[in-house]
Amino acid sequence: MDSSHDNQSLHFLDYWRVIRSRKEIILAVTILVVITGAAYTFTMPKVYMAETRIEVHQDSLDIEVFNRTAMPTYNPFFLRTEFEIIQSKPILYEVIRNLNLREAWGKTMTSDGSPLRMEDTYIVLSRSIRVEQYRDTSLIAIRVFRPDPKEAADIANQIASVYLEHRLAQKHREITRGLEALQNELQKQKIILDQAEERLEVMRKDLGVALIGSRLQGGGMQSDKVRLQQLEADRGQARVDMLVRKARYDQLAELDDEALLFASNYIVNDQALANLRRQLMDVEVNLRHMLETYGKNHPEVLRVVAARDELRKQISDTLAGLKQGLRADYEVALAKVNAIEEELRLVREADIASERERFLPFEKAEREVRLQRDIFQSLQARIAQEGIELQVPRTPVDIVDPAEAPRQDRYVSPKIALNIFLSLIIGLGAGIGLAYFIEYLDTSVKTVDDVEKNLGLSVLGVIPQKVRPLIEEGPDSPHTEAYRVLRTNLQFTNKGMMGGSYTAVSGGVGEGKSTTLFNLAYVCAQLGDKVLIVDSDLRRPVQHTFLGMSNNFGLTNVLLKDVPLEEAIKATSVPNLHFMPSGKLPRSSVGLLETQRMRELVKNLKTRYDFVFFDSPPIVGVSDASILASEVDGVLLVVQYRKYPRAISERARRILDNVGANALGVVLNNINIMRDDYYYYYHSYYSPYEQSEESMEQADQLADAGAAKKKDSF
Repeated sequence: MDSSHDNQSLHFLDYWRVIRSRKEIILAVTILVVITGAAYTFTMPKVYMAETRIEVHQDSLDIEVFNRTAMPTYNPFFLRTEFEIIQSKPILYEVIRNLNLREAWGKTMTSDGSPLRMEDTYIVLSRSIRVEQYRDTSLIAIRVFRPDPKEAADIANQIASVYLEHRLAQKHREITRGLEALQNELQKQKIILDQAEERLEVMRKDLGVALIGSRLQGGGMQSDKVRLQQLEADRGQARVDMLVRKARYDQLAELDDEALLFASNYIVNDQALANLRRQLMDVEVNLRHMLETYGKNHPEVLRVVAARDELRKQISDTLAGLKQGLRADYEVALAKVNAIEEELRLVREADIASERERFLPFEKAEREVRLQRDIFQSLQARIAQEGIELQVPRTPVDIVDPAEAPRQDRYVSPKIALNIFLSLIIGLGAGIGLAYFIEYLDTSVKTVDDVEKNLGLSVLGVIPQKVRPLIEEGPDSPHTEAYRVLRTNLQFTNKGMMGGSYTAVSGGVGEGKSTTLFNLAYVCAQLGDKVLIVDSDLRRPVQHTFLGMSNNFGLTNVLLKDVPLEEAIKATSVPNLHFMPSGKLPRSSVGLLETQRMRELVKNLKTRYDFVFFDSPPIVGVSDASILASEVDGVLLVVQYRKYPRAISERARRILDNVGANALGVVLNNINIMRDDYYYYYHSYYSPYEQSEESMEQADQLADAGAAKKKDSF
């Protein structure tokens, strides 16, 4: 997890370093794009926008004539369809004709001022309008974009007006076509109804069907049906009467004479029976009074008793006759019911036979007439209804906000701020993309990781950009500390041993190896080391120019034994620093550095000085550098930051390996520390360190200790 996080952070820093290092390109591309976008924006014609808002309804009458209660169904595609209709050719063609846009636009869009073709005018107009819906409403905005604000408003209002007329005309055409079709169907239905009525009348006469009333109007009936219904009603009444008489008889038959006598007044209204009952009650009352006065055998008492018995006998006979009469009455009612049911059975049988033979075909024909008549009447009603609704006003489109011509300063295009902002974004994107593309094509050395990965050497020093020879910048130069670090790293590379012979090589020309070698020698001399610089770049010597000294004789003269060694070495204005120029290069210089005298010279100089630095030509393509690299104690490979492809430095590394040179490490030269934050910590750390007197004293103590250690070794 930690390593993954580190890799991600490293990648981000790499990307940021590319932007920092290529910021001039990014800035140039951005400025170019912004200037181009701004110039294009200010040259664009001004465009004005006029808007008309309309409310679109599904078709409905302004006043419901027939009180239709059914709610119109919701159509989710209605408004979307109307969008397309508003922008359709029939609408826009009509707008073009009404506003005479072909001639108006032809004057400005054609060379000879002739009218535009209708198709071209439609294309221009369709590109100038935008139709949008307000969310969750039935409002539609018609926006027109034109260079002329009044023309934009006129077109927007004309589109709304033409669309309204189109909706009204479309509905009028639909209703008119519908009425014509209904009229044709009504005529056909009239013929069908007349034919059906004629067939029904012929069938009625042929079958002998008698009707009571007008059956086709719903009130007439066949005569047999009337007879059947009458018998059904008579049977019901007779059955009810029979049941009443039976119930009355059953109740009286279960009563004894005394109970029947008291109930007779409520069941039958018999006056004679009522008189007998009153007489019996009077006799019994009289008998109770006489028994209180006379005895049971008194003649008057016996006479009254005989009268009482006679009355009781008459009452009993009357009650028996009453029961007999009720039974006879019930039997008569029962016989009447049976007779009616028999008659009803016979009539039904006759009706069924007649229904099958005559009335069933007649009723089928009669139903057909009723059906055709209902269809005919429905068509008549619908035609009348649609004719009335055709005359009722309807408003399928309401113009909510008519368009008004915008003011001259209220143009919607070009959007200066937006265009410049977009140009800035596009420019930054293009610049960053170009920077990454150039970075992708750039295979030069950029980071310490590139050196360690591709060359297999550690970086001993990082030299800032625009470093001159330190003899020119002075002892207080802010760049001095970079070379002190290089000297310290060189010491640690030699396992703490100071001194020896060294050379600085590079893969290509102009990578700063001569300046690096001179400044390293200068710093070593400042720290108390006895230092000699040998300018062994015989073809392009430069060390004498740093010191402002003559190059008339030097290394070449020593090797050719023209002058002794002591005369070729010259003291400089820098304490502890001596210099051997290259001398004039003779014509017969081939193989000059390959002699045994060169090897002996190196050994001799090492005994005289703490450090001997040999300046050399580029190692790729020149054999002198390879010879020097194989003879000295250590080689510094100078690589200039972002100059040559890595392949040149890799080639120099392989040459050093081939000649058996002791490659100590790499010096990254000419780094723009302020631009590349990958190396910024060098600058932020060196500056205060360089100015610290305490740090300077510590460095001097370290140099003195190194010098003493070297003397002890000798």
